Amino acid sequence: MSPYRNRNLSVTPLQEFVLDGFGGGPQTQALLFALFLALYVVAALGNLTVIVVITLDARLHSPTYFFLKNLSFLDLCYLSVIYPKALFDLISSTKVITFAGCVTQFFFFSTTITTEAFLLAVMAYDRFVAICSPLRYPISMCPSVCAHLVLGSYCGGCLNSILQASFTFSLPFCSSNHIDHFFCDVPPLLKLACADTTLSELVLFGICGLIIVGTTLVVLVSYGYITVTILRMRSGGGRHKLFSTCGSHVTAVSLCYGTLFVMHAKGAVGSMEQGKAVSEVKDALQRLGRASQGGARPVA
Repeated sequence: MSPYRNRNLSVTPLQEFVLDGFGGGPQTQALLFALFLALYVVAALGNLTVIVVITLDARLHSPTYFFLKNLSFLDLCYLSVIYPKALFDLISSTKVITFAGCVTQFFFFSTTITTEAFLLAVMAYDRFVAICSPLRYPISMCPSVCAHLVLGSYCGGCLNSILQASFTFSLPFCSSNHIDHFFCDVPPLLKLACADTTLSELVLFGICGLIIVGTTLVVLVSYGYITVTILRMRSGGGRHKLFSTCGSHVTAVSLCYGTLFVMHAKGAVGSMEQGKAVSEVKDALQRLGRASQGGARPVA
């Protein structure tokens, strides 16, 4: 919680922030630029490939691949919100982002990452229906239902972003305009506030906790029923096929929720350097999880 530094200080609204990002000399910055650029290009091309292949191949026009295409689209948006600015800052001496630009970056970052969490829960429900109620699957997961589930995920992500942005950027920032991160996120921004941030921190923790716990419960319950159904099967080959089909999704869910929790918990009460490292590890591991998930053929 940021202390109230000076109650008599006249607060002048900030027009811009400075993203301090990662430290180090020119050689370190050049190495990070090459690494980030390679990650961005590979991940962007991978997600674009998934989107194009699923769109053009009629055999992949199923609910599972419809959700996967939206997940790849969200991943592409997430990358495009964070990486281009981070790459530019690595070769720039100013590293400045306007107040409006910071709000916009945070809004789209929060929207994409929250929508991903909701969509991963939707995909777990899709696997539950496909495996536990295969005869009802075409009706339960018809195109209109799938569209509404995806739309609901986007709406939930957008609502979360509006709430967090409202509570965060309505605070007065008068201590400094230097953000100890390579993009605009809530924990480093709260450290710059010169007012009591208790309410904002409680809202951040409450909303993120509710989303993580709620979507995790959906995933756990879905895969609990899936596991029971698979174990009841007599065919060993069938069990192996179903477990391998769901394994990549479970990996993606674990990486997404686990690193999200660590990133926000550490960001709120720990060091920003840990938050930066976790952010990058999360990105790299999610790319691997997405690649394995795209290669797994669903059973329904």
